[in-house]
Amino acid sequence: MLLSSLIAIAAVLMMGVMSPGPSFIYVARNSLAHSRVHGLVTSLGMGVGAATFALMAMLGLQRVLNAVPELYMALKIAGGAYLIWMAVKIFRGASQPLTLSLSHNDAPKGLWKTFRDGLFIQLSNPKTAIVFASIFTALLPATIPTVFYYVIPLMSFVIDAGWYSLVALLLSAEKPRRVYLRIKTAVDRTSATVLSILGIKLIYSSLVK
Repeated sequence: MLLSSLIAIAAVLMMGVMSPGPSFIYVARNSLAHSRVHGLVTSLGMGVGAATFALMAMLGLQRVLNAVPELYMALKIAGGAYLIWMAVKIFRGASQPLTLSLSHNDAPKGLWKTFRDGLFIQLSNPKTAIVFASIFTALLPATIPTVFYYVIPLMSFVIDAGWYSLVALLLSAEKPRRVYLRIKTAVDRTSATVLSILGIKLIYSSLVK
């Protein structure tokens, strides 16, 4: 049961982080406009931001869920609805081109500022806040094991930092970037399908006992 919760959380986080958004654009932009190192440092900032959201979400969950069981069911329904909404949004935008809007006149940028900006962009991203406040909460067991307080923030960091590091490595080279842009529609539609299935399953499990 606990392992399935971790797998479900990891799956949702991976689907969420892989959908192009403000964080994706920023990592790609730093990789292309500055350097591969700048892209990787930005990825570390994104990972720290994700771990921060995870820890903040978990600190107040267990007491609330134990006190109000109905809230746990409501969060699962809300989480499922959000997954479906995100899937629809991703599917609709699958065929739209990804524009990075790069400037060739960008000034050199320090690595600390790069890390800080990546962290701030992650923390100020409404999509990230909603994911950790609703979907992430809905997938946790009603009683959270102590080890989850260490494993889940670390898992969140690895998923976000790992994905954006891969983005930085690939999109800092011209050929892989062109390949990704060619298959963007298929990747987005696959992600949307998986997210919608997870959303329907969440809603169904909260209503049928």
